[in-house]
Amino acid sequence: MDGAVVRTKLLTMHRSPTLLLFVLLVVAAACRGSDDGAGAIGSTVAVTSTLSATSTSTTTSTTFPSTTTSTTTLPPTTTTLPPDPLQGLTLDVLATGLSQPTFVAAVPGDDRLLVLERVGRIRVIDPVAGVLAEPFLNIRNRVGSNSIEQGILGLAFHPGFQTNGRFFVYYTDRAGDSVVAEYEVSDDPNQAVATEERVVLQIDQPDDRHNAGMMQFGPDGYLYIATGDGGAGGASVNGQDPGTLLAAILRIDVDGEDPYTIPPDNPFVDGVDGAPEVWGYGLRNPWRFSIDPAESLLYVGDVGQEAREEVSVVALAPVGYNFGWPSVEGTRCFFERDCDPADYVVPVVDYSHDEGLSVTGGYVYRGTAIPELSGHYFYADWVNEWVRSFRYQSGAATDARDWTSQLQPGQINSFGIDGNGELLIATWDGSVARVVPQR
Repeated sequence: MDGAVVRTKLLTMHRSPTLLLFVLLVVAAACRGSDDGAGAIGSTVAVTSTLSATSTSTTTSTTFPSTTTSTTTLPPTTTTLPPDPLQGLTLDVLATGLSQPTFVAAVPGDDRLLVLERVGRIRVIDPVAGVLAEPFLNIRNRVGSNSIEQGILGLAFHPGFQTNGRFFVYYTDRAGDSVVAEYEVSDDPNQAVATEERVVLQIDQPDDRHNAGMMQFGPDGYLYIATGDGGAGGASVNGQDPGTLLAAILRIDVDGEDPYTIPPDNPFVDGVDGAPEVWGYGLRNPWRFSIDPAESLLYVGDVGQEAREEVSVVALAPVGYNFGWPSVEGTRCFFERDCDPADYVVPVVDYSHDEGLSVTGGYVYRGTAIPELSGHYFYADWVNEWVRSFRYQSGAATDARDWTSQLQPGQINSFGIDGNGELLIATWDGSVARVVPQR
């Protein structure tokens, strides 16, 4: 309050001690309010006093100015803190004691995993109960597994699995030939109907080796299937022959006529220059390939013979890729001594048998737990028990890393992806584990 105004009021009311005392109290309160600022945020302070001086029959009114403080209400915010720096990788073991698992995959739409046991069983890993006692599918009576490269080798879920329950398996039968068959889930989600098999494709095998077996549906809805060159009985014959279903990656439509139809844009759809099913050829034993939908690329690890192991990356285009075997092995001429490796798909990674003897192709990491490694392709060597990764950029492998000392994985039979996009491994000794970060 202004000092001159106070003095004037005091002189006017000096004859009324009671009134004078009340005014002094009000002035003191006003001064305290000024010292404290505007009071609490969002509050409004306004004091109005009307006083009557009965002894002089004079009415004097004193009004104090109000002070208003505005309040700004900010919308709530959510702060996501970045993860702690990545120190390395380790394994979270999910199951042990399995019988030579050849593949592991997430059941679409939930947290269960399915694991293929080479002898002819598919087991369920439940996130709570662990490995269930009853197999999801048991077809041991149909599967031939005498050779280390035989057995139940591949699994692919139909894109509409969550509504139609359809899935496909690749196995070698009791005669040693390769079979792609369709099954369906029963009313029990942990049980398939083993008695109702629909054979989609059967391929005669001249030998018990080089059966490959990987399958995956592409973003185009077609089923991609890897086959080997037939082993010792067909290695030199089948590799450069697109007219055979061996030594190839096939592409078929399982939603057309029974048992399948040929996609209209397959490179040899007319059957003149190659088999209509063939999408790419010139492969020795493409044990594991994978499709990265994010970039529409196919990565394939092809097991070598005498000197080189290789990983190739190609676009998902139906151009009839020739991966070169047996004219070339990796980036080196093989059967064709005066070859030009540039005539074939050139691997982005090839390594000598001084480093490893059997490549296991893997997956591009697209999970969320390790964002630092998004886009890294993981692969392994089965014999030398190492695991590595690289990032594919501008047609080349970059940012190459070796994770062996941290993961110590053993012999990786196969990689897999769980329902959250996290990387899995299945090892020869019967374990399944998830790759997790150390921070």
